[in-house]
Amino acid sequence: MDPHRVVVVGYDDAELLDIACVTTTLDAVRHIDPALRYDLVLASPGGAPVACTSGLVLNAQAALERVKGPIGTLVVSGGLGHTAAARDERLVGHVRRLARESERVASMCTGASVLAAAGLLDGRRATTHWRFADELAAAYPGVEVDPRPIWIRDGNVYTAAGVTSALDLALSFIEADFGSDMARWVSRAMVTYLHRPGNQAQMSMFTAAPAADHDMVRKVTDHIAGRLDADLSTEALARLARVSPRHLTRLFRAHLRQTPGRYVRKARVTSAAQLLATTDLPVARVAARCGFASAESLRQAFAKEYGLAPSQYRTVAATAG
Repeated sequence: MDPHRVVVVGYDDAELLDIACVTTTLDAVRHIDPALRYDLVLASPGGAPVACTSGLVLNAQAALERVKGPIGTLVVSGGLGHTAAARDERLVGHVRRLARESERVASMCTGASVLAAAGLLDGRRATTHWRFADELAAAYPGVEVDPRPIWIRDGNVYTAAGVTSALDLALSFIEADFGSDMARWVSRAMVTYLHRPGNQAQMSMFTAAPAADHDMVRKVTDHIAGRLDADLSTEALARLARVSPRHLTRLFRAHLRQTPGRYVRKARVTSAAQLLATTDLPVARVAARCGFASAESLRQAFAKEYGLAPSQYRTVAATAG
């Protein structure tokens, strides 16, 4: 098995960033250390050019049908053409064949549909872009779809949310293949703010499109974002809004699909994650600044949301950043 041979599968209407984030990131290794490199190949059905969703066209280097193992990493790109690709029995069959000869198998974004069609995600936990998660889950009920993380590893199969998260997954491959120092150098070369751990959420609640077109709900959420260390109990928020706690809860459920208490916990954990990744504040200070009663309260909330302790999250962020 050649661990550094990477085959990227493209098809019409593929997302250019899903391809480029992988290939450019992996190729950066040789520019940092000429003695190290990945052997990168873009393969497509029949070796045809890959017409990307953006209108740009990439020349494939190999016909998918003629590619043979062993392969270090097989990557299926995503894109709006994923539905047609997943229905292409020949393409899916060759992905299935090559997966048996690959050390790692990965999909970017909606490329998870192709892996699922090949039966490679059956019984596995997988992710995809949050916009297409419900579609993937409905089409392939044997797959445990989790739309929250930016990438997931289940055995030797990796699935990523796509677009820029493809860069994060590529950095994790570099770290596994060449060590954390090389991953850090590549991260700096790519001018990335942070090599994010896989379990980081795809979308921060603070950068999501404003969900509340209701003036009162928006007023309350703005108050929460600016005063995380204040009393943000449902009762206190209801007093601010001049409604009953029950009515405020109904409004939050209607406009944000969650209770005020859940929204506050998510806001506090999200802010804590940002502080842990970008500052040297002690965990107790982070907890206090984000409105947690103690470092232990933060630890419990953080473990529930991200699956690891605040100190572990900070270590991963510092190692990868």
